[in-house]
Amino acid sequence: MDGLDTPKKTSLAAANLHAEFGVRRFGAVNWLGLWTLYIKEVRRFMKVVTQTVIAPVVSTLLFLVVFTQAFGDARPAVAGVPYVEFLAPGLIIMAILTNAFTNSSSSLIIAKVQGSIVDMLMPPLSASELTVAFVAGAATRGLMVGAITAATSAGFMYAIGSPMHVGALWAVLYFAFAAAVIFGMLGVIGGIWAEKFDQLAALSNFVITPLTFLSGTFYSVERLPEPFRTASQYNPVYYLIDGFRSGFTGQAEASLTVGVTMTMALMLIFGLCCYGLFRSGYRLTD
Repeated sequence: MDGLDTPKKTSLAAANLHAEFGVRRFGAVNWLGLWTLYIKEVRRFMKVVTQTVIAPVVSTLLFLVVFTQAFGDARPAVAGVPYVEFLAPGLIIMAILTNAFTNSSSSLIIAKVQGSIVDMLMPPLSASELTVAFVAGAATRGLMVGAITAATSAGFMYAIGSPMHVGALWAVLYFAFAAAVIFGMLGVIGGIWAEKFDQLAALSNFVITPLTFLSGTFYSVERLPEPFRTASQYNPVYYLIDGFRSGFTGQAEASLTVGVTMTMALMLIFGLCCYGLFRSGYRLTD
């Protein structure tokens, strides 16, 4: 032993350690680590379920009640669809995407500010596994809020004599999933980019909120004057809301093919952005 040079000593010591305790090997994916981080993200928002799930549902239901009861008689049908049936799907998917964005962005900015981000970066998780875990956690919250909102909205609509109908289940499921994933990824990007809470608040207030409110949630884009009607065609949230709404009403203002193509492209682009940010350690390892 004494005659061995240092590299050989180190290799031998490592070999002895591995022989004694065994080598932990991962396949192409660290499923245990990915699942653990995902569960951590879910438990994080479930510990304050009143704030993260129940409050958004109540807020969305209040929108529905106010718009239908206060202005219902004054609002004509939209393309032959009663206004309450037109409004409800828009509010549901708005709840999905805003909560997905909030979950991933708040998780990352809090971890960075508190210094606990190291607990997520030190485990043997690749950039792709970190991306999937954070986005899946955000999508889970968004879809959970959306499902509860849909159930309560359906109950309210049934009570006022305008039951909710589902015309194309595939459109409801696909666009709900796409909205949760896309905005979960946007939340990851925003959470990594922001260094302070006010930066994240600015992103939410000046980018996310305008995109959601100016995308046909409360009105038909076809009724907008130019150039606002054309500008709406370049808003990706418009295609999410229109596609999701078409699953209930059976009518779409925009092409569903364009909507599906655009949302798939956005999922790919934002997914690669999240992967690149985690891989580079941008604003995570400073």
